Amino acid sequence: MDTDVDMLKRIYDGFNARDIDGVLAELADDVAWANGMEGGHVHGREAVRAYWTRQWAIVSPHVEPVAFHQAVDGGIVAEVRQSIYDLEGKPLVGQTHGLADKTVGHVFHLKNGKVTRFDIQDAD
Repeated sequence: MDTDVDMLKRIYDGFNARDIDGVLAELADDVAWANGMEGGHVHGREAVRAYWTRQWAIVSPHVEPVAFHQAVDGGIVAEVRQSIYDLEGKPLVGQTHGLADKTVGHVFHLKNGKVTRFDIQDAD
């Protein structure tokens, strides 16, 4: 699990740095990725790129993993503190999308060293 956690930490670092190509390289071609703003999932790397591009035009999220553990189904759960800012770096007030400052669980499923599925769950 240590190798997988190291890769997930790189994904978080890349996401926070807005390194889309670096993060997409860690995803399977047909990845199913949770859409935290509108619900559901987007499918495939290019759909993830479009989702993040749309998200980052509206808000500036920052996600910081604070713990990792193995899920019963074999996935890896990252407990994450998510902070959402406006495009000027100020905390959001009265947002209308589904994103908010909170701690959530990010659930990753991997195959052959690539993320195949990403889900979001409320933290326990």
